[in-house]
Amino acid sequence: MVTESKPPRAQWLLLAYRIPREPSTPRIAAWRKLRRLGAAQLLDGLVTLPLDSRNREQFEWLAGEILEANGEATLWVGELASRARERELTARMAAAVASEYEAVIAEAERVRGQPPGSGRRSLARLRRELRRIRARDYFPPPDRERAQQAIDALAEAVEEVTR
Repeated sequence: MVTESKPPRAQWLLLAYRIPREPSTPRIAAWRKLRRLGAAQLLDGLVTLPLDSRNREQFEWLAGEILEANGEATLWVGELASRARERELTARMAAAVASEYEAVIAEAERVRGQPPGSGRRSLARLRRELRRIRARDYFPPPDRERAQQAIDALAEAVEEVTR
């Protein structure tokens, strides 16, 4: 009897945390860092990211900051019990960044429609925004390539004006 071997499930890094309500600064700082990292919130005080060395280091730093703020933080490594749940989570994370890519695309198109010479600053800002989104894009949606194409088209338009 031959058995099919299934690919291994993805490993996830989980951060369970609780931060005192007052002062609110540590809670806000933690929320901002989690958002910047692209962490998916599973429950109140439980977030996850795909397991890799960068994410592990970021979560360890954040856990340390939470503990310094008199909070509680525990890191876990695990995998989802079913492939269906894993697909749901990855789809949710991809959808979150897809909406951000859509906003970049719309802004790039809006700037392209403005008078010549006014797009250089916007181009630089949109390039930075695209880099920030890509840093938290673990499951790239098709919108990623479309956003890059929109930025490239805007760059061409801006460069044409300066020639």
